[in-house]
Amino acid sequence: MRPLGTRVGAHRLRGLRVRLVVAFALVAAVTVTTTGALTFREARTGVLQQSQDAVIELLRTQVTRLAPELVLPAGRDELRRFAAEVAGAEPSGAWRVLVVYRGQEATSVPDDPFEELTPALREAVDSRSATVFQRVNRADHTALVVGMSVAFTSTESGRWPLSGLQVFLTVPQTTEQAYVDALVTAVERAAVPALALAVLLALLAARGVLRPVRALRDATRSIAEGRLDTRLAVDGSDELAELSHTFNETAAALEESVAELRGMEARARRFAADVSHELRTPLAAMSAVTDVLDEDAAGLDPDTATAVRLISEETVKLARLVDDLMEISRFDAGAAVLHLDEIDLAESLRRTLAARGWTGTVEARLPEPDALRGRVDPRRLDVVVANLVGNALRHGARPVRLSLHEGGAGGEGSGTGRRAVIEVLDSGPGIPDDVLPHVFERFYKSDAARSRTEGSGLGLAITEENVRMHGGTVRAANRQEGGAVFTVDLPLWRDEPTPDGPTPDEPTRDEPTRDEPAQGEPTSEERA
Repeated sequence: MRPLGTRVGAHRLRGLRVRLVVAFALVAAVTVTTTGALTFREARTGVLQQSQDAVIELLRTQVTRLAPELVLPAGRDELRRFAAEVAGAEPSGAWRVLVVYRGQEATSVPDDPFEELTPALREAVDSRSATVFQRVNRADHTALVVGMSVAFTSTESGRWPLSGLQVFLTVPQTTEQAYVDALVTAVERAAVPALALAVLLALLAARGVLRPVRALRDATRSIAEGRLDTRLAVDGSDELAELSHTFNETAAALEESVAELRGMEARARRFAADVSHELRTPLAAMSAVTDVLDEDAAGLDPDTATAVRLISEETVKLARLVDDLMEISRFDAGAAVLHLDEIDLAESLRRTLAARGWTGTVEARLPEPDALRGRVDPRRLDVVVANLVGNALRHGARPVRLSLHEGGAGGEGSGTGRRAVIEVLDSGPGIPDDVLPHVFERFYKSDAARSRTEGSGLGLAITEENVRMHGGTVRAANRQEGGAVFTVDLPLWRDEPTPDGPTPDEPTRDEPTRDEPAQGEPTSEERA
């Protein structure tokens, strides 16, 4: 059966790969964006700086060459001619010039409104003698506007007095904008391959990182399935290699501990089985002797008769404990097998009550003969019912009721889905809530101060093992109206008989075995 953690581990593994790819992609996107932005800014600044320096230098050269030829004060026609000559310095005709002198304005292009000139630039030219410039964005284009004041030749004092003549120039930056757009396109085109390369590198890195993680996952699953000799190959000296080395050390320590525990458990089981087996012979002799003594007890003095009866009772209890220990040891060793046979379940329960003299003591609510049939092990079913009824009689209160009915469909081990439900109810005080989870544990006692019990403390544990072998379940609970109820849920049919058991045509033995209590006696179990 596949462990529950496998699917969760697979989801986490895929999630780790996705996170690695996303992280690489984000880093690549941020890197490309940042690098592209910085590159674009520097390239744009360089292009615009080079363009404006060339324009300003050419404007200064042209004004310096033409200004001495302008006679001041000048009229509007002279100013218009001066503006046209300055604009003619650019062969392509992209320059537009505005000349201002003592409130008069003239442009190189007739009736040019010169909208690019801002008040801020006019104020800057009025307040300083240096050349100033400004880039102005319009709806359809970007323009460079340059303004300068024309000064006279320096005097003996070294000063450059202003002539009152101001020259403004506007140049559309169409070429520069094309360069900038080309840079943006180049950055955008470079981003896609960079992201693709980052994703490819992320996949390769994720594959390299997740390979040892997958190996660790598979090794962990292998150990969880019981293969404790699983080890990882240690390659390199990085953190993953250290993790693999630590895993190997942990697995080796776990394998050693489990081997030691299994050895101790096997020795303990073998010891219990050996002790039980060795005790059977002397117990058989003791039982024979006590039977003889019981027959002669009536002729003995009272003290001797009491001692004889006590020895006889204790011998019976010891023999029962040895039988239970032998049965438990077979369960632990995996030697217990089912001998399946198709029987009438109600008739089997009636025979269990009759064999122990409980027919008039226990209220039986059973279906009609042959109304409910199933393939079970008759002997083990007898042990289950006898243990539960005997437990109710000993530790509960009368009336005790035994019922059998057909349960719901479904369940492990059920071929057709039909199931039989057996319930044993008593009218006693019930089972304490803190004891309920432990009633099927071996030798469990709710009162630790009790050193002696009537039963072996193994009856309910044997009951649970027998029910589990049939593919069923047994539960203990308290009724609201008072008393305890034990519920056994068994599949009516099994798809295949146990290999060691008989075929459907071979009936099982109906005679009592050592697992069956003596007639008229409750089984060996005490309620925890």
